Amino acid sequence: MNESKRITPRTLKGFRDYLPEAMLARERLIDTARQVFRSFGFVPIDTPALEYLEILSGKGGEESDKQLYKFQDHGGRWVGLRFDLTVPLARFAAQHLTKLGLPIKRYHIATVWRGENTQRGRFREFMQCDFDAIGVHSTAADAEIVLVINDLLTALGFQEFTIRLNNRLILSGLLERLGLADKATTVLRVLDKLGKVGAEEVESLLVSEAGASASQAAEIKHFAQLAGENESLLHEAEPLVGRSAAGAEGIKKLSELLSALLDGAGLPPERLKIDFSIARGLDYYTGSVFETYLDRLPDIGSVCSGGRYDSLAGLFTSEELPGVGASLGVDRLLAAMEELHLLEKPTATAPVFIPFFEKDRLQDYLRLAAALRRSGIGVELYPEPVRLDKQLKYADRRGFRLALIIGEKEFQTAQCQVKDLKTRGRTEVALDAGYSALISAIKQVLAC
Repeated sequence: MNESKRITPRTLKGFRDYLPEAMLARERLIDTARQVFRSFGFVPIDTPALEYLEILSGKGGEESDKQLYKFQDHGGRWVGLRFDLTVPLARFAAQHLTKLGLPIKRYHIATVWRGENTQRGRFREFMQCDFDAIGVHSTAADAEIVLVINDLLTALGFQEFTIRLNNRLILSGLLERLGLADKATTVLRVLDKLGKVGAEEVESLLVSEAGASASQAAEIKHFAQLAGENESLLHEAEPLVGRSAAGAEGIKKLSELLSALLDGAGLPPERLKIDFSIARGLDYYTGSVFETYLDRLPDIGSVCSGGRYDSLAGLFTSEELPGVGASLGVDRLLAAMEELHLLEKPTATAPVFIPFFEKDRLQDYLRLAAALRRSGIGVELYPEPVRLDKQLKYADRRGFRLALIIGEKEFQTAQCQVKDLKTRGRTEVALDAGYSALISAIKQVLAC
């Protein structure tokens, strides 16, 4: 081909390829998540990547609208790529309510797109892993979402993590007392930046962007920085919300949630912490909000976040469809698992490797591989009869557990050399007619 016509292989800014090692780690994490979701009775759904633009716009706030990938399709309709999985869920629940009934408990693992500025760990195309309950007002639903977060992180190998809890109604009560209720959306968005820009910058932004006075901004900053035991924080919040009914309701709901999780479900007290600084930047949250931080890697940010949104589906139906849910940060959590050495590195998807180095024995190798697979053992047969040392280097690089070495001598004597690529040990096993001795030996090693 003419060099001038050759296309340079490259990816778009903010997008990336996943090599086998990265994809296998993602699939293991997602498989674990599915098992946990199903253990609580959640069921899978999927929705289109493209939605009518009116479905998506105006649902996550001004910043989300700026990040929307939107265009006119061939039929002249304005459409957009989903920026999260919660807004499509609200449309989905409203559209299929009659068939599904209530409550709807679903999980959804899919790609979303946001045209935001790229930086370390943030991309324009990424995967979300959501779980939600629709049609339930009860604190029990909020508690169950927190329990899923707890069980999921535990199943992935984390022992030291903190689930931080808040209720947006408490902040609403504070803003109502301060006369800033009409500025709630801007205040929430500014508070959500606290971990990134610091308390002093947040105080300044409350004045410049939310129109708060210096004293109002100082009181909001004080509220967000309250620290101490959970019960003490609940008591401290009472005078801050004054006579606000919303604020009082928020304190009551947060207290009920803590009681359900600690006294009912028996979660360790050190794993749950009230944090009034948690606001969650999206506009649709109305009640409980939560974020999850790894105690050994707090700077990586929240790895699982969510909350209650009681009004979102009202944009699509007159039926009351309160919801609560959370989203697992797949890529952020994988980065943490790698840093904490919780990831398995092998890229082999089958544990057993069969080198192919006797070119006239292809049928014998295929027969053996097929017999092992029928017994439930994953096997990869090398596709070409090349030098054995080259094939074993390939097996080491991919991370197979066992290699079955059978040359002409072994075929003649009906023996198989089983090489443990982890311990480097070798054993000889007889090749009987049904390969039963070999199958038994392999299963014994893989069970260890």
